[in-house]
Amino acid sequence: MPRLIGILIALAMSLAGLPAVAADKTIIAHRGASGYLPEHTLEAKAMAHAMGAQFIEQDLVLTRDDVPIVLHDKHLDTVTNVAALFPDRARDDGRFYAIDFTLDEIRQLSVNERIDLTTGKPVFPSRFPTSLSSFKVPTLEEELELIAGLNRSTGRKAGIYPEIKAPAFHRAEGKDISRIVLDILAKRGYSTIEDPIFLQCFDFNETKRIRNELGYKGHLVQLIAENAWQESPDVDFDYLRTEAGLREVAKVADGIGPWLNHILDQDLNPTGLVEAAQGAGLAVHPYTLRADALPPTASDHNTVLEAILFGAGADGVFTDFPDLAVNYLKARGEDR
Repeated sequence: MPRLIGILIALAMSLAGLPAVAADKTIIAHRGASGYLPEHTLEAKAMAHAMGAQFIEQDLVLTRDDVPIVLHDKHLDTVTNVAALFPDRARDDGRFYAIDFTLDEIRQLSVNERIDLTTGKPVFPSRFPTSLSSFKVPTLEEELELIAGLNRSTGRKAGIYPEIKAPAFHRAEGKDISRIVLDILAKRGYSTIEDPIFLQCFDFNETKRIRNELGYKGHLVQLIAENAWQESPDVDFDYLRTEAGLREVAKVADGIGPWLNHILDQDLNPTGLVEAAQGAGLAVHPYTLRADALPPTASDHNTVLEAILFGAGADGVFTDFPDLAVNYLKARGEDR
């Protein structure tokens, strides 16, 4: 069954004209080429496309006027200058929420490399300097237009990998983010199993709703976190990693997106999750491989990539450095 899922995904990619980096391995640009340019900027997405990523990720939240924007968090303060431009707009917790700003207001912001709010310093010090150049927060539609344009102008077709962020939070704010996003995706040609898209979400209740209530027909991926992260408090992620949980996920989803530590132990040996998930008919796309933040026991980037894709046997990987993954697979002779 897992091989069948992989073959069907590869066939869909082939029909969509997606590049064959490897016969059965999918390279996903995590927030774009975020190892080189500020995450989720159009510039980072263009670079990821040029580097040969098969899919490019879009994390999605809503503005106050119901426009999906591409932003990893529901907060603006770690990646923009919102505190300087709108100092009085923080909520009681001191954070600045995208949902409290109109699109016109968000267009005034500048995007920078992610910072630690406690220290004010970049999370990844060796990445793009926070003081250089000028970047903006894009809308979903702007990014889809960019990818469509690059697919046409280069002839190298990349797919998309959007995530519905914090759906329960959005509903509590009176907004149905999933319905809004699905309408835009359908309008842009991303709604069926043949289309080059994986749609992902941490909230398992929302994953089921997207499939069953909202009727989404494309590839759907259940993200898996640690319970302690409080990514989706109503979801027991420990259970979802069990054989029973994986079978339940497989009723509505085509794959899972686990944390790297879920598929590899501290010595980079397989934990068995990939095998169990594939046994349930699910593809496995773990997150996130970062060349500048490797596991403590890893000697180098390629050792970890080998462990993910060929040791554990994952079907793909999210990476901040898509060029390194693409080049490694080509050098390994996997670009069949």
